[in-house]
Parts: sequence; C-alpha cells; structure tokens
Amino acid sequence: MDRRRALTAAGGLATGALLSLAGPSLIAASAPARVPVPGAAAPYTNPVIWQDFADIDVIRVGGTYYASASTMHYSPGAPVLRSYDLVNWEIAGHSVPVLDFGAKYDLNGARGYVRGIWASSLGYRPSNRTFYWLGQIDFARTYVYTATAVEGPWSRLTTISTPYYDAGLLVDTDDTLYVAYGNTTISVAQLSPDGRNQVRAQQVFTTPSSVGTLEGSRFYKINGQYYIFLTRPANGQYILKSSGGPFGPYTMRQVLLDLRGPIAGGGVPHQGGLVQTQGGAWYYMAFVDAYPGGRVPVLAPVTWTSDGWPVVQLVDGAWGTSYPGPAVPTPPRQVTPMTGVDTFDGTSLEPRWEWNHNPDNTKWSAGNGLTLRTATVTNDLYWARNTLTHRIQGPTSTATVQLEHSAMRDGDRAGLALLRDSSAWIGVKRDGGVTRVAMVNGLTMDGSWNTTGTGTELASTALPGGSVWLRATADIRPGAARSGTFSYSTDGTHFTRLGPAFSLGNDWRFFMGYRYALFNHATQALGGAVRVLRFELSTP
Repeated sequence: MDRRRALTAAGGLATGALLSLAGPSLIAASAPARVPVPGAAAPYTNPVIWQDFADIDVIRVGGTYYASASTMHYSPGAPVLRSYDLVNWEIAGHSVPVLDFGAKYDLNGARGYVRGIWASSLGYRPSNRTFYWLGQIDFARTYVYTATAVEGPWSRLTTISTPYYDAGLLVDTDDTLYVAYGNTTISVAQLSPDGRNQVRAQQVFTTPSSVGTLEGSRFYKINGQYYIFLTRPANGQYILKSSGGPFGPYTMRQVLLDLRGPIAGGGVPHQGGLVQTQGGAWYYMAFVDAYPGGRVPVLAPVTWTSDGWPVVQLVDGAWGTSYPGPAVPTPPRQVTPMTGVDTFDGTSLEPRWEWNHNPDNTKWSAGNGLTLRTATVTNDLYWARNTLTHRIQGPTSTATVQLEHSAMRDGDRAGLALLRDSSAWIGVKRDGGVTRVAMVNGLTMDGSWNTTGTGTELASTALPGGSVWLRATADIRPGAARSGTFSYSTDGTHFTRLGPAFSLGNDWRFFMGYRYALFNHATQALGGAVRVLRFELSTP
C-alpha cells in the first residue's frame, strides 16, 4: 500500500496492514561480518541516528556527506544533515525555509497534516557549486530550491507544473539534470540547463504485477550505467539498470525483500540512498519503520557484482546491528550533537527545531530565552500556531523545559507535549487568576486528520511562583505499546510525577513519529506570553 493511495483514499485513510506478496524472503548476499583491521575506524551500531528522518537521499561532496529527509507539515522543511563519516550526523539547515504552498500550511482555515514535504531529492552540481532540492507538493507541482551552502540561504529557483512524485535528482557527468519519479509507472524527465523547466519526459519502466508498488526513486550514474533505486513499501528494495542512457531501456533486480532489520520490533530497511566514500566503498543508508518514534536511519555496506548490481552485506542473514566503521579521513571536527541543552541565546533557532506548520513570526522571538506569545485563540492544540517541535531521541529520552509563566493571561495554556495524532501534555493553565500545573491526555485526530478530542485534564496542582520546570520522558522502542510520563519541579532539582502514563500510538499512517513540542495558546484572548529559558534533551 503506497503512501499516495493511503492518503487519497476515501476518508483520507486506507485500512489494513501492509501485506507482503508471496515470493522469496530475501535476495541479497549474506556475508560474514568483517573483522576490523588495525587502525580501521571503530565499529558503528545501527540505527546510526535514532531520530525520525525518513525517505533519505544521501550524497557526498568532497569529504562531506549530506542527507535530506521528509518533514510533512513541519516548517522549515526538508532538513539537511551533515556528516564526515556516515555515522555521526548533525542537522545543518533546511532546504525549504517556509511552506508557502497554501493557507493550510499556516493553519489558516485548513490544516496541512501529513501533506507538505514528502520523499524528495538532494543534489549537488559541481559546475556552479550549488545544492539543489527538488520535491513535489500535494500532487500538484514540483518545486526546486537552491543554495551554495546547506546552511542557507535557500531560495526557490523554479516551479515545474509536473508533480515529480518521490523524485530522484541526477546531475549527470555532462552536467545535465535528470529526474526519476513515479509510483509503479516510473518515468524520467530531463530539465533545461538552468534547471528551471522540463524539456523532455518519458516513461521508462512499468512495475510487474508480481512485485506490486515501486516508488521512492533515487537516480545514479555509476561506471557509465544508469540506475534507479526503488522501494517497495514497506518491505522491499529494487533497482533498475540501463546501459542505454537515462531513458533506458531498464532491467530490474531485487535488492532485498522481507529482510530482518537491526532494530528489535522495527520494520524492514528500505527507501534510502546509495553513496560512495572517498576511498571507493559503497554504503546504503535506509530507514526502518520504528513507531512510535518514526522512521530512523540505518547504514550497511554494499558491494557490486561483476555485472554491475549492488549487494547489501548482511550479518547472519540480516541487516547488521553493527559493522566496521567506514574508512574515511579523520573528520575535521566533531559534529553538533542532536541532544543537549538549548538556552535560545541567538536571535534565530537552531536547525534542530521545526514548527508545527508555519509560525506567525510576529508572535515569537529568541535571545535570552525563547518567548512564545499566544498566536491563536483555540481549545485545540492541533489548531494552535507557533507550536515548536523537537524530534525524540531513541530508544528512550527525556525533555526538560524551564518555563517562565508570569506573563500568561486567563485562559492561556502553555507547556510541553508529546505530539502526534494522539497526544498528551504537561503544562501551565491560567484560569480566573489562578495558576495550576496540569497533565492532559486525550488529544486525538481521525484518519482524515480532523480533531476528535481536545484533551481531558487527568491531574493538576496549584503552582506557586513565576516559573516551573516541565519534564516528559518517552520510550519510543518499536513493537509493543510504549509509554510517556510527565513530571514537574518548582526548583529544577526535585521532580514530582503528574498524571498517569500516556500510551504512545504506533500506527504508521501519520508517518511522522512523536515529537516533543513547546506550545502556548489562548482559549479566551491573545496577549499572554511565556518564556522558555532552557530546553534539555537527555538520554539515560
């Protein structure tokens, strides 16, 4: 069941589990685990990033690796990750600065949940030293953004009327830009030399009915041959190969099917990209469905057959939980950790942060803490603007927030949520001049992403003073039902549990995993504000 059909089916939801077609369980060579040699890089453990980064496109520019991922309705979109060794990654920036694709992405009369930035592509063009991001929005059209550095600024280069579904961008050796795209029917488009227009498009492959759905194109030219790397959601990976040029003809080979993944309780590694190190070694960076946390990246070495087909190197018949580290030069520096403390000292947010839909930029500021002024009057957190989100670190982690709340007004709600289509939060309520800290559960959406529950207060207590520390702990190991818990402190040291454990939903159809979320919204009138002095994401 592909994502497009799941999202456009009646009611916005296609029911039933993803079913595997009958056939061989695996076509991928099983190789013994390689023994590290003296002086080689230390072994790494999968997942290489235990945070929600799906639909990965990975490239290397010189000695630096970059990866892009899906973000759906979060803004800014399409994060760019950076690494020097394929194992340790940091978030460097976002290719799509704002989701200016319609009012629904502003929570203005409509909502963009589970729309926006889907599987897209990241490329680099040496001729003009420019990065390109390309992706389709809402099945309507394709957008291209460019930047000379991944940190930005990124700007929109063009809009193309053809929606390149699950696009894979190729910068050919002659500098021509090609795009592979499609669902089941795979096509290739050639862009104009400036990348602004389509000059040719042609269907190049029709997926056999015995395989089912293929999508998630990644496009490569390797040793003079053209390859389109395709996923069969959510349990297989296939590759097309052409010796006759980018428009084919193509032949197909299965790379993996129903392969046991490296995360207990998680799914089959799929829908990622191939990348070659400076030393000539190849790797496949895929993601594993690992709800409730989302889809997390895993890495495995790849070898090639004598006739030019990739083979994932396995350990005991599975994608390895550990492999020897890639042999790469010593990194020029350590990457910025994805966990740790943020005191919001700068005037802009670190790239680890993404808003739930586009923010109202007149209602927040950073510098000496993060000030969130109420931007929406609503009793529904899913409609509240300026909710700021942070990915959860797996397998378990804790977010702690120091919140100054003296400027809240009656009816205001501010706090720390575990946010998804089923949510809960701990926070501050100001009513009738009285301030309480409360735990609220029962915020829910249906399969069309309409709100079905705005929350029920399950516990609360009076809150003295003008500041409070709020804490949420989340267990996002996939498989069995997992839980989150909430607590608070008035001194930052001694924390008191508040409310029952919250059961994290693990249905895949929201696609994005749970996030920690900072929010402040009004239920009566605008004008109130809170200040987040400190956010800390820690692991046991």
